Amino acid sequence: MFKRMLSAFGVGGPTVDTVLDSPTAMPGQTVTGRVSIQGGSAEAAIDQIVLSLVTRAEAEHGGHEAHGVAEFHRVVVQQGVRVAPNQRLDIPFQLPLPWETPITAVGPTQLPGMTVGVRTELVISAAPDKGDLDPLTITPLPSQNAVLDAFGQLGFTFRSADVEIGRIHGIPQQLGFYQEIEFFPPAHAAGRVTEVELSFVATPGGVWVVLEADRRRGFLQPGGDAFGRFHIAHAEAETTDWAALIGDWLTQVADRGPAFGGGMNPAFGGGHAPNPAFGHPQQHGHYDPHHHGHERRGPGMGGVIAGAAAGAIGGMIIGDMIGDAFEGDDGGDDFAEE
Repeated sequence: MFKRMLSAFGVGGPTVDTVLDSPTAMPGQTVTGRVSIQGGSAEAAIDQIVLSLVTRAEAEHGGHEAHGVAEFHRVVVQQGVRVAPNQRLDIPFQLPLPWETPITAVGPTQLPGMTVGVRTELVISAAPDKGDLDPLTITPLPSQNAVLDAFGQLGFTFRSADVEIGRIHGIPQQLGFYQEIEFFPPAHAAGRVTEVELSFVATPGGVWVVLEADRRRGFLQPGGDAFGRFHIAHAEAETTDWAALIGDWLTQVADRGPAFGGGMNPAFGGGHAPNPAFGHPQQHGHYDPHHHGHERRGPGMGGVIAGAAAGAIGGMIIGDMIGDAFEGDDGGDDFAEE
């Protein structure tokens, strides 16, 4: 929520305050709220009121990683708004979240580095007047949470999460990025697997679960990456025995090498996980353990969360980067290279 004077009108201009009905939502839901405009000492004309979703993202180019805050969805709330002196206008809005919106929290745990926000933009005489962001907490869908619960049951520990610009081969993405949630493997696989990365690509009908394991390179061991992917309807995902499915995949990856494989959660620093769902995952959806034509690459995963506090690609505007968009950002109008 922010309340500020519109700079285009100078002293005595109207002020704007954006209020979300709830700061928490899941992918695919609709965020509601209102944009409140308080008229100043003179009449004001606003061409458009625009709301957009933004997130931190990373991209690789020229051998470097670039970081920035990118817009990936926008909605025009109202056009041709005239505000009389001292007039108060409350303009309600509905902002649908894409199904691929990144997760920023699991249970009570905020994922470090993961941020999604709603930006309010007032277009005045063709010049945008951009305000601060209202942060959104994005929690997993029940189908995604079932997978994350299994990671906790199996003994994985969270390292980090980020958003990578790019596409996963063979997955029907609508946005030009994907989220990676990175884990240390359970103790029994730690000597053979360095890390496991998890990505979700959700749609209205179901969810893709994409796994990538980085094998340790040792004496007479080829090392390298192994991949797995699973596509399943949301309702079926909630009753699938993901602990058995992922555990079997991890065992195969650790034992057979990279050619094979394609509330509270202990993986995220908690001490309790729900009871595992029962079922036979091999009979649901499409599991492809041998798939390894995977066109994505991001930083490795590992660590424990406990104690841790341009152009257009798939609808995401990455040429329009936002300085000081999130508290603590260093600013800048584009990706910052490392």
